[in-house]
Amino acid sequence: MAASSLATLRSKIESDLHGRVASPFAYRDRNAFELVSTGVPEMDALVGGLPRGAMTEICGAACSGRTSLLLSALALRTADGEVCALVDARDSFDPLTGDAAGIALGKLLWVRCQNIEQALRATDLLIQAGGFGMVAVDLSEVPTRTVRQVPLNAWFRFRRAVEDTPTILLLLEQEPHAKTCASLVVRLEAGEARWTEASASSNCYPFAKLLRGFAVRTDVVRSRLQIPKESRVVDIRRGTQPKMAVPRDADRRVFEAETIWSK
Repeated sequence: MAASSLATLRSKIESDLHGRVASPFAYRDRNAFELVSTGVPEMDALVGGLPRGAMTEICGAACSGRTSLLLSALALRTADGEVCALVDARDSFDPLTGDAAGIALGKLLWVRCQNIEQALRATDLLIQAGGFGMVAVDLSEVPTRTVRQVPLNAWFRFRRAVEDTPTILLLLEQEPHAKTCASLVVRLEAGEARWTEASASSNCYPFAKLLRGFAVRTDVVRSRLQIPKESRVVDIRRGTQPKMAVPRDADRRVFEAETIWSK
């Protein structure tokens, strides 16, 4: 094709897309995202933080630390004055636990759903509406076989809708099903549990113990972000100072999740 024909075609495409797509032929580095803290220092050291204008996928089995990470991220965003939305696919969120974790509930829109269809529709509407610092979609209680049936074009639509916006789209699942579209995919795995003796007043159960918390191992499954070189491993309990540690490998970190009642 002649150079003049290419120039004419380019001009026509730019004219047709005017007002809808800015600079359609301009290269945009999709690795360069604005990153904000997760509220968990070792996660920030591992991945750099949560990217705005992109999809982040957190996956893991039950009791793998997904909820701890979600509550931490929501607490930090709402504490900064951002309005966030939580799409709760199985109506499993506990506001009392969220409040104890530091979430400003007045800044949180809690969308209570009964199934994944409602959750996907709600997510689509929230992203299109805009104005949210974070839209978290909790599919962690939805069976894996059900999430696997979500059409791939749904994840692509979410990714495209959130691009070039200040919104963080956070998905919580048992397995990564949207990793083709996600800019960051992290897998969590429960480690060693920590127990504490029950109160001495518990005479009825002299051998009872309470779960104090457990270690959470994190692995980067996929990342398009610029990961920082520094690494830290710390306890997420309030008031604990970070300490330097040597990671076992470049894509893994460990953090501590602690039960609300042990504070």
